[in-house]
Amino acid sequence: MLLVAAVILGVILGYVSGGRLFRLGQLRLRALWLVPAALLIQLLIFPLFTDRPLLEAGTAPLHLLSYSLVFVFLAANLRTRPLLVVAIGALLNLLVIAANGGYMPSSAEALSRAGSADVAELLTEQGTYGNVRLMGDGTRLNLLGDLLFLPRGVPLAAAFSVGDVVMALGLGGVVWWGMRRRA
Repeated sequence: MLLVAAVILGVILGYVSGGRLFRLGQLRLRALWLVPAALLIQLLIFPLFTDRPLLEAGTAPLHLLSYSLVFVFLAANLRTRPLLVVAIGALLNLLVIAANGGYMPSSAEALSRAGSADVAELLTEQGTYGNVRLMGDGTRLNLLGDLLFLPRGVPLAAAFSVGDVVMALGLGGVVWWGMRRRA
């Protein structure tokens, strides 16, 4: 949800600074097909609204593969400077996910305070839920996990990581920059 807010904010800032939405279509991004492929992999292993993956075998390697596809896309497009910020955020998330067996450590308290008490409860009971693992003494790099949150009642409230914030800043920057850029 944080990434959606970043795109919306990028569009608003783009318009306010004289940009135009059609200019985003003029960005020459290479290997763009890798992004939906990575998202498809993530939806197959972590479908929305359930804790059961569609592909049970190889969840952790597939999660890391999805990140690898995103990194290939980002590397192919580093000339689009704001994507470097997205890459840094994705790298932070990849580090913590790789250190925790393919799952993002998530704070039950952050989830509860963001209005996802049901997810926090399931996470506490089961240890994992979807693509997250209960943050605790057994998880690594907790400072990079889903520790931050927007409180319940705030639009798009959710728990998120430092890497998510950095990626959101980069994505908003790409939208703003792309709207202002002249072909």
